Amino acid sequence: MASPNENLATLLEIVADVMADKPAIAHRDRTLTWKEYDERSARLAQHLADRGIGQGSRVCIALYNGFEYMEAVYALMKLRAVPVNLNYRYRERELLEILTDAKADGVIFDAALDDRMSAVAKELPGLRMLRLVTDQSGVTGDDPSRWEGVDVRDYHEAVASAEPMPRIERSGEDEWLLYTGGTTGRPKGVRNNHQWLIGVVETNGLKLLDREVPEDLAEMPKLARENLEHPRRPIMLVAPPLMHAAGLYSAFGAMLASGTVVFLPSRSYDPKHILELVPKYRVTDICLVGDAFARPLADALDAAEASGSPADMSSMLRIFSVGVAWTPEVKKRLLHHMDIVLQDTIAASEGGPFAIGFTRRGQEQMSSKFVLFPGARVVTKDGKDVVPGSGEIGYLAAPAQEGSGYLGDPAKTAEVYKYIDGKRYCVPGDMAILEADGTLTLLGREGRVINTGGEKVFAEEVENVIVTHPDVADANVVGMPDERFGQRIVAVVALKPGATLTADDIRAHVGENLADYKKPREVVFVPEIRRSPSGKSDLTWARKAVEEYRAKSSQAG
Repeated sequence: MASPNENLATLLEIVADVMADKPAIAHRDRTLTWKEYDERSARLAQHLADRGIGQGSRVCIALYNGFEYMEAVYALMKLRAVPVNLNYRYRERELLEILTDAKADGVIFDAALDDRMSAVAKELPGLRMLRLVTDQSGVTGDDPSRWEGVDVRDYHEAVASAEPMPRIERSGEDEWLLYTGGTTGRPKGVRNNHQWLIGVVETNGLKLLDREVPEDLAEMPKLARENLEHPRRPIMLVAPPLMHAAGLYSAFGAMLASGTVVFLPSRSYDPKHILELVPKYRVTDICLVGDAFARPLADALDAAEASGSPADMSSMLRIFSVGVAWTPEVKKRLLHHMDIVLQDTIAASEGGPFAIGFTRRGQEQMSSKFVLFPGARVVTKDGKDVVPGSGEIGYLAAPAQEGSGYLGDPAKTAEVYKYIDGKRYCVPGDMAILEADGTLTLLGREGRVINTGGEKVFAEEVENVIVTHPDVADANVVGMPDERFGQRIVAVVALKPGATLTADDIRAHVGENLADYKKPREVVFVPEIRRSPSGKSDLTWARKAVEEYRAKSSQAG
């Protein structure tokens, strides 16, 4: 059995005892102390335990960012149960698929999902409980006829009515289950354990302070007290949804380092709120996801400066993006407003982190120079290390634990989790070139390679060039079937308000920066690029947008 200090809930309990009346979470006009956070989570844990939720039970969470999400995850971990992320944008069919696939015992969800959840509950009689979180308007939606035969209660009433659950011993082998965002296909459940989880979480908190979880649990209180006095103790503003790995792991990373987590007040991303919250809470770190979050923030900072009232970002130390790289132009604009570190982390729901890069003010190149995380490698398809400087394209690989893999999919698990030199690695398909100096040039996910006329084109590379055009707001690049070339490069482009570019303008811009064969053969203009709440591409939507454009063009012709 793994030692207790390898369980995240146990570590957070120790931090909570040390921090006590210090702020743990700030959302809207309320701040929750560590003592309140721990006690409320313990009450929720007892309420769930009284209804049969315990070790190994899987409970899906479909909530917006806020106290309730953090409490729900912590409460389930206290029980040795398994919190499962559930996208609040899913419709009935998608919800039913994930709940069935996860063999969920229950759901904690927001009242905004009432109609969808009540419909799903009738299809899943084995779902033992549902918990309803009252939304901002106070609507509970607990119509008796809608919920007949289903155990539904208001979240806050449930917390208030229970006594705090006594603390228990836990294991590093307790299950951790996270569903992928489904960028390139159907979402998949990735199974790991708490020992793996802590290794990921501490990179977003303790490692920033040059510290790590001690091997001896008795040393953890001392570490928590030291972190409280650390000049870089994180006050973390988490912008992406907690239902995605980047947001959740960043939030718990800050908390494990005795920090404070700050959430935006609105359910949709508004960068103006960041400008208000940074000086209010003296935020030190901001978690974003690529240009979808960073570009609007740069726009807001530029606008504030132009108005004569520049934003106070003096407390900031770092902005980081996980899973999606951001463009040099946006980085340069951000660094104009604050002298901080911009960090890119290459990771995946399946594993990692694989590589990290830093950008600072004054650098000649704004593109990150990635370096491998300790233990990570760049390997060929047959598992050999790529020779630095060879120019050979390889695959990022990170150490993986025994037992990790895709829920209910042994074939896909064997495809992604491989043994190399007798050790297990996660190789999800991120491709890179290892330069002679040991740095990485990231190319993109294998599933996004477009094979056109025998030439392989990385969609992300073309996207990153298109969005550097001053009149382009956002872009997706996809490969569509082509009788002559196998696949053709198609760009789906959203322009900035008032801009009037043509397809030839986009092609010319790409041609000025990349080889001619990488220019899109087709350009589809749309009002807005649809992305997941985490900022990642929705490629299914992009391909559908191309098909709909073609259909309309055919009818018009």
